[in-house]
Amino acid sequence: MNHRSIYCESLTHYKRRKTREVMCGNVGIGGINPIRVQSMTTTDTMNTKATVEQSIRMIEAGCELVRITAPSINEAKNLNIIRNELRARGYETPLVADIHFTPNAAEWAARVVEKIRINPGNYADKKKFEVIEYTEQEYNAELERIRSRFIPLVRICKEHGTAMRIGTNHGSLSDRIMSRYGDTPLGMVESALEFLRICEDESYRNIVLSMKSSNPQVMVQAYRLLVQRMNEENMDYPLHLGVTEAGEGEDGRIKSAVGIGSLLEDGIGDTVRVSLTEDPEFEIPVAKMLVAPYSTRAVDQLLIPDADITQLAYSPYEYTRRESDQVLNIGGSHVPVVISDFSNFKSISYQSLLPLGYRYSEKLDKWNISDQACDYMYTGNHYPEFEIPGTLSVILNYKVWKIVKDRPRFYPLFENPEQYFESLSSAETSFVRVRLSDIISFTSRAENKNLKKIVFVAETENPNAVAELRRLFFELSNHEKLSRIPVIIHRSYKDFEKELFQIRASSESGPLLLDGFGDGLWLNSGEKVSLKDINSVSFGILQATRTRISKTEYISCPSCGRTLFDLQETTAKIRERTDHLKGLKIGIMGCIVNGPGEMADADYGYVGTGPGKITLYKGKEVVRRNIDEDKAVEELINLIREHGDWVDAGEMNTLKEEI
Repeated sequence: MNHRSIYCESLTHYKRRKTREVMCGNVGIGGINPIRVQSMTTTDTMNTKATVEQSIRMIEAGCELVRITAPSINEAKNLNIIRNELRARGYETPLVADIHFTPNAAEWAARVVEKIRINPGNYADKKKFEVIEYTEQEYNAELERIRSRFIPLVRICKEHGTAMRIGTNHGSLSDRIMSRYGDTPLGMVESALEFLRICEDESYRNIVLSMKSSNPQVMVQAYRLLVQRMNEENMDYPLHLGVTEAGEGEDGRIKSAVGIGSLLEDGIGDTVRVSLTEDPEFEIPVAKMLVAPYSTRAVDQLLIPDADITQLAYSPYEYTRRESDQVLNIGGSHVPVVISDFSNFKSISYQSLLPLGYRYSEKLDKWNISDQACDYMYTGNHYPEFEIPGTLSVILNYKVWKIVKDRPRFYPLFENPEQYFESLSSAETSFVRVRLSDIISFTSRAENKNLKKIVFVAETENPNAVAELRRLFFELSNHEKLSRIPVIIHRSYKDFEKELFQIRASSESGPLLLDGFGDGLWLNSGEKVSLKDINSVSFGILQATRTRISKTEYISCPSCGRTLFDLQETTAKIRERTDHLKGLKIGIMGCIVNGPGEMADADYGYVGTGPGKITLYKGKEVVRRNIDEDKAVEELINLIREHGDWVDAGEMNTLKEEI
């Protein structure tokens, strides 16, 4: 693996990827420009007043590029009226036309707005979910057909100085790409590169690229692979980052921060959009929180030893979990555990565990345990006096542990390796705090020790926490005695408000988990974030990284002018009825453009197909068409029942009590 075949210059210190500058009107993307934030209107593009007013709200919230859908030539023509009205009111923010299926709309819009976004999967290609075996001659003939359809747009953009985003979406890969590359990150990359090469043949390079997916794991792998391929071909195009159909509320914020943050941490990304099923002006503050640390990261980071990226022990382009030995229920084949921090509590009672997924009935003398019940509680210098539930264990400081060490499922935490070696027989199961600087000293003292019952708690004070913790994992892999010790990722945040905590914890823990590092997650914060919220974020990060599934997942598009029903209201209704169905994935799409392809990862789909009409999917298959909207949620529930995936909430609670 040579230098140019990796996706970033360093995995252990921050350096933003160098790109060409692409001008979108008066806004520069890439080059030395700051990371730009953008969003998309949700109004009907033909409603000029509503679109202008929403655009202004977005701009005043900090939106630097406003994207507007143009599903037909009529909407494309109206973009000029919208643009003129915004300019007349003093707003110079560039407009981006979002195009699907309609080259004539793109060619019109490219003459009046500053940027065009096209999706190579459906701009001039085909998506009918057909598997076609192409000969090389037939495949090349299809490429020539696409070239002839695409070149007119390229030449118009070149003539008018219009920028273009070639935006691949995981769920809308064409049948041609799917037949050759499958439903893979490589297919996403090749789909974009085919269109990019046509642009380069025309000497048009005012281009931004994107690789979006509702699955952060796929999204991150696709962007990394794209950069690696561009490096090999001496391309330097800037990148737009986004997790498509991220959803609403906390889940949408976590999923976006995991995917976008993982790439920003490695210096990849020049403009971002956080796709939430909320009004677009609410996306902007989240995006700004997400990109803020990277404006000073290169200066703020503490220097750490660099790693030889030509000798990686893992592939950054596919998920493989780091192999570790099992200690208790940590490591091995176990899903990552969640640790809750009670060290600041003066006392702990049954009620203290209620926000963390444990409810005790004194009358029945039973615990009800939720799917998001923490696995361990850290109590510091005190301990619970009551009998804890059988699925919960306690970690406490070593000096206090000595008092209660005979109690089952109570384990000591050592402040550093030095204390561990001086205080305890290695026969005891133990947790040990470690930093990068501890690893070498630990190795020197561990030669004659049995380390089969030790769990590391990895910590850092480096503003570039991801790089230092990643370097720690690299160092562990270099030492045979340490290479299989399970590791808990511990991150601590002080004085953060709830939303900033969600974003920062996700963008710093998510990248490590996506790379297969970490056997557990221990987050804590100041008084502004409750234990319940910390626990929820912990499980949300594990869900977003696909390392531990504990709840229903909603693949919900953020709405736009094509949407045929109220996405926010409908998503809330569906969530209310189905949020107890652990592991089920439900796609909620406002129109057929964001329909079966974009929700490719979902088990069931709810898609707007006409005014007041909904079509239901099982996977990618249509099973019920044109259902009246007022009956559609109930029909979705019936469909889930018919396929054996429904469990009544009451039955599930009874089962948990029995467990």
